[in-house]
Amino acid sequence: MARLARRPGEPRPSTGPRSWWRAGSWWRGGSWPRIGNSSVAGQVFLFQAVIVLLLVAAAATAVVLQAHRDSQQEATNRSLAVAGTFANSPGIAAALRSPDPTAILQPRAEAARKLSGVDFVVVTNTRGIRYTHPNPARIGQHFVGELKPAQEGHAFTARNTGTLGPAVYAVVPVFGPDRKVVGLVSAGITIAKVSTAVEQQLPVLLGAAAGGLLLTTAGTVYMNRRLRRQTHGLGPAEMTRMYEHHDAVLHAVREGVLIVGGDSRLLLVNDEAALLLGLPPDSEGRYVSDLGLAPETARLLTSEQVADDEVVNSGERQLVVNRRPTDRAGGPAGWVTTLRDSTELRALSGRAERARGRLALLYEASTQIGTTLDVTRTAEELAQVAVPRFADFVSVDLAEPVLSGREPGPAAREALRRIAVHGVADDSPLYRVGVAFSLVPFSPQSESLARGEPVLTTDLRSSHNWSRHDPERGELLLEYGFHSFITVPLLARGVMLGMVNFWRAPRPDPFEPDDLSLAGELAGRAAVCVDNARRYTHEHTMAVVLQHSLLPARLPEQSALDLAYRYLPAESSVGGDWFDVLALPGARVALVVGDVVGHGVHAAATMGRLRTAVANFSALDLPPEELLGHLDELVSRIDEEEEGAEGAGEDGAARPSEGRTAVTGATCVYAVYDPASGLCTVARAGHPPPALVHPDGSTEFLDLPAGLPLGIGGLPYETTEFTLPEGSRLVLYTDGLIENRAWDIDVGFEHLRAALSGSAGQDPETTCEAVLHALVPDRPSDDIAVLVARVRRLDADRIAEWTVPHDPAAVAAVRAEVSRRLADWGLAEAAFTTELVLSELITNAIRYASGPIGVRLLRDRTLICEVSDTSATSPHLRAAAATDEGGRGLFLVAQFADRWGTRYTAHGKVIWTETALPRGGG
Repeated sequence: MARLARRPGEPRPSTGPRSWWRAGSWWRGGSWPRIGNSSVAGQVFLFQAVIVLLLVAAAATAVVLQAHRDSQQEATNRSLAVAGTFANSPGIAAALRSPDPTAILQPRAEAARKLSGVDFVVVTNTRGIRYTHPNPARIGQHFVGELKPAQEGHAFTARNTGTLGPAVYAVVPVFGPDRKVVGLVSAGITIAKVSTAVEQQLPVLLGAAAGGLLLTTAGTVYMNRRLRRQTHGLGPAEMTRMYEHHDAVLHAVREGVLIVGGDSRLLLVNDEAALLLGLPPDSEGRYVSDLGLAPETARLLTSEQVADDEVVNSGERQLVVNRRPTDRAGGPAGWVTTLRDSTELRALSGRAERARGRLALLYEASTQIGTTLDVTRTAEELAQVAVPRFADFVSVDLAEPVLSGREPGPAAREALRRIAVHGVADDSPLYRVGVAFSLVPFSPQSESLARGEPVLTTDLRSSHNWSRHDPERGELLLEYGFHSFITVPLLARGVMLGMVNFWRAPRPDPFEPDDLSLAGELAGRAAVCVDNARRYTHEHTMAVVLQHSLLPARLPEQSALDLAYRYLPAESSVGGDWFDVLALPGARVALVVGDVVGHGVHAAATMGRLRTAVANFSALDLPPEELLGHLDELVSRIDEEEEGAEGAGEDGAARPSEGRTAVTGATCVYAVYDPASGLCTVARAGHPPPALVHPDGSTEFLDLPAGLPLGIGGLPYETTEFTLPEGSRLVLYTDGLIENRAWDIDVGFEHLRAALSGSAGQDPETTCEAVLHALVPDRPSDDIAVLVARVRRLDADRIAEWTVPHDPAAVAAVRAEVSRRLADWGLAEAAFTTELVLSELITNAIRYASGPIGVRLLRDRTLICEVSDTSATSPHLRAAAATDEGGRGLFLVAQFADRWGTRYTAHGKVIWTETALPRGGG
């Protein structure tokens, strides 16, 4: 209870209440105990009476609801029992089939109704026409109510409201001897007949309520007397002592309390308020305007407005003010004001706010710096995070080797390049991005790099070392308004990468020593991200170099296909996509496109091994399915090697397998095109199918077995043959072209089809550009390889074929035909060598093989001779002894031909040779 005001000049008594309080309208002498006690007793009585009435009402409601439920249940049970009993009584079914069912059933139904106490028992036929009713006038009329469930053979109950009030009725089907429904029996009863529980329990309930009210009244009277005795037992001394205790508490609290009357006089002020406002000792009873307070404070104390934690200045103090009127409960006009000194709290709060701001800045730095593995982007993110909350301008400078992924040496630390600049304005005279410069000794920047610590320069005008490397630029910075900066080295894992400078120009307050820790934290986090990006750049560069070194440097010369290709590495890392074009014997060309699972140097190295293997296997002229089978075994061996390397320690002992890299996998598609026949044989191992663009521009994806990816094993691969029209384009690609996070792979196929369709007459180069433009995003997440081949056919006049009988005498005739054909081609100079080679090959076929023998000459970039037979025996070159009669045929062939070899077909083998065309014979 607050201490009350005294008249001006009146000394503060040590005992006794304040005179203004005794005269106040909110304290009326001895009437307060009586009124207060009576009010408390009345409220207690009212509260108890309400509780009793609520309990009685709740009990009555529960009884009524329970009785209502019981009545409904009893009515349901009784009506269902009567209807069921009557429907199943003997003779009912027979009576329903009689000529006059009413004559038989009406007396029985009335007897059952009166005996059971229900209101009606009605028998109807299956259509609901009444045969019985308590009112005979209604016999023959349709039953009013639901009958369908009973007509379907199910008894049921329902409720309705009739002329007698709410009722429950049941309908039970009557079954004939064949279990068909022949009639219906309905019995009903009103709920009023069975609801008597409420009337029996209400007197008891009302008696309990009356008893509760009597007990409540008696208790209230007793409590009222006790309160009167307790209140009237207090004497003046005890009351005065109570008031003095309140007065002592009022002046002991650390919160100022003032009461200002309606006439703007200060009625009460405690010691804390007098201290906070600097009031004189005789301030109570004086007008607020006469106390010498600050205008803002005086205006607030005399205003008619409520204040909630409003801050005002009183000298060097900041006071939190709260004001409330005193006449809310019928008291005298005036205002109660409390004051609280918040000067120290404000200062502490300011420091806490700055600390929270710095923590928030560091948190943002941890999430916004290093979002990519790009050195330049990381430097830009550092500059953007620090502006404007910490610095007005930020510049980031890195050593030149860092930009290419290399680790800078001691000599490279002084030569820096500006990578990022960001500030509150774009017209600052700071070095622009891309400018290279060198630091001079004894400057803050070089000192920071040498010490590996942040260096603060609070006043640029008084310090001249910071601009020694470029004095003219320093003058421009001073003219612009730069006045302080912090330079921090970018040091990560013991490597000095560069430095970052935090500048202040527009804001007047310079950097302080406390800011060094925040600057160091920002630079430290950014340095780790820059070093990660540098390491990634180094690895990415190595992978790209390795990747390009393993891809074809140039395509082989051949006449079967017009070719174009594109290889695009992923933005984030290099993968294992690859392609190759291989010239095969017989003017044929092999196309291969593959994809190694994974990214980085490991994937690129695996890709190189596979490409080399494909080149070696193709030199053996293996069919596509066999070549993929050998690749599958090779990938399995690579996996086993990696697992062994992962599971063995330096001493050769086995290591746990946790953390080892994923097993290598790869996909591949291999196609061989023969320009002489236009036949293309294709096999694939888990790779997307090639697309074929017909000469008219229509596009289809070749339907061939998918096969398992390389390295899984278990199933053989299958080859499918297609005849390609001349001028059509075969498009081989990797999954990076059609797979995208924005669509399903089926959508990717449709996009590729749309990019290829309608491109009739395009050359392979244009087709590559169109496909990449339509499907490749700005930043591909996977490698992409595309190989487009437009097929050609060898002219018929460049091909000559003969079938040789299995007779040595036929060799001479073939040699003559070959000579004539070479003469027609203008290759008479090659006739002798060609006849010799063919003679040896045909003779060997006649001697060692069976069945028909085929001879084919192809005039391409070289002269190609092919001899086919049905034998699968492979000839071998050997050195014959001087006494041997044979064994020199293949030796002669190898000597006269530039290249020779054997390839196997489904029906045997083909031995081929290639010789250079005479000059001018191409």
